Amino acid sequence: MSCPALPEGFDATDPDLLQNRIPFPEFAALRQTAPVWWCPQPRGITGFDDEGYWAVTRHADVKYVSTHPELFSSTENTAIIRFNEHINRDQIEAQRLIMLNMDPPEHTRVRQIVQRGFTPRAMRGLETALRERAQKIVDEAKRGAGADGRFDFVTSIAVELPLQAIAELIGVPQEDRARIFDWSNKMVAYDDPEYAITEEIGAEAAMELIGYSMNMAADRKQCPAKDIVTQLVAAEGQGNLSSDEFGFFVLLLAVAGNETTRNAISHGMHAFLTHPEQWELYKRERPVTAAEEIVRWATPVVSFQRTATQDTELGGQKIKRGDRVGLFYSSANNDPEVFDRPESFDITRDPNPHLGFGGGGPHFCLGKSLAIHEIDLIFNAVADTLPGLRLAGDPRRLRAAWLNGIKELQVRVVSS
Repeated sequence: MSCPALPEGFDATDPDLLQNRIPFPEFAALRQTAPVWWCPQPRGITGFDDEGYWAVTRHADVKYVSTHPELFSSTENTAIIRFNEHINRDQIEAQRLIMLNMDPPEHTRVRQIVQRGFTPRAMRGLETALRERAQKIVDEAKRGAGADGRFDFVTSIAVELPLQAIAELIGVPQEDRARIFDWSNKMVAYDDPEYAITEEIGAEAAMELIGYSMNMAADRKQCPAKDIVTQLVAAEGQGNLSSDEFGFFVLLLAVAGNETTRNAISHGMHAFLTHPEQWELYKRERPVTAAEEIVRWATPVVSFQRTATQDTELGGQKIKRGDRVGLFYSSANNDPEVFDRPESFDITRDPNPHLGFGGGGPHFCLGKSLAIHEIDLIFNAVADTLPGLRLAGDPRRLRAAWLNGIKELQVRVVSS
């Protein structure tokens, strides 16, 4: 297999790179010439005491790794592919308490419990409240636009519904929801100097969120209520989460359910406004396939990782036990072996076997149906209320090692 033509020092987890763009040309070169490619890194720069990782870029290979947890562990080095270089090993291992970083059978036990919060019945119970909230969010964004009709779509619209959905799901009081938003921002923004947030501040935010959630769990154990928290922590005879397990579950929701969905919505709006024919199609027909294409196009999580539990082989490469393996969903979701014209934003794409919710296996996104529902609701509300929305500037991207984030998207209200 020939070597890919890549820029010197190329690393798809480099936050300076991802602040500017997703490296689609480099991913295409890797898929064609070295779909499982060793990416060297200076020892310790990512928080791991090794010299790099295997970059997995083809759709089929990402699915294979995802569905073989016995060969590729989420626990050993966690699923986060790059930490700040100042993190220590104890801090990394503490994150094994998060479900994202568990392997079966422990992952199976915890997931079976938390699934109670994501049943079709639970989702139906949220539907009316979230529809009303989506419309209110868009109405307020329209009223709050400046004299020239401008506003930031991210802070005014994209951030609100995912945050409120999670808070609604677990019963966070309205007056505490801004605190959840602030904590979740601090946990993922430590790579972006604009926020002046250090690894220590991010860790403090995580502990504050966990402490808040543990107190909520303790309250429900003392005084059960008819809500999801009670079902998860105080359900007699059904198995339940301990207070600390519930705390780490809420932390996971704050990132996996809040940050990712809001970035999908932000990228989706940018895609619509840079593909006006798709926006016109959406406003006219509201295809049910639109939300899935928005997630494929956005792929809010660029990559997660696994660690080989034994010597194995993947894509013609021999992988040693202990090697880290990076799963690049942004590349897999643009694999021409799977998607016709993957570079096209097509809201009628069907089928659409994207990996934006994971590659299958035990870590397939538990909240997929909720995320799709939120995306549908918010874009229906935008299409009804702000049909003439226009771009008013280029998106400002988040500096991050594994998130495809937009932190600002200026838009302008125009009468249609």
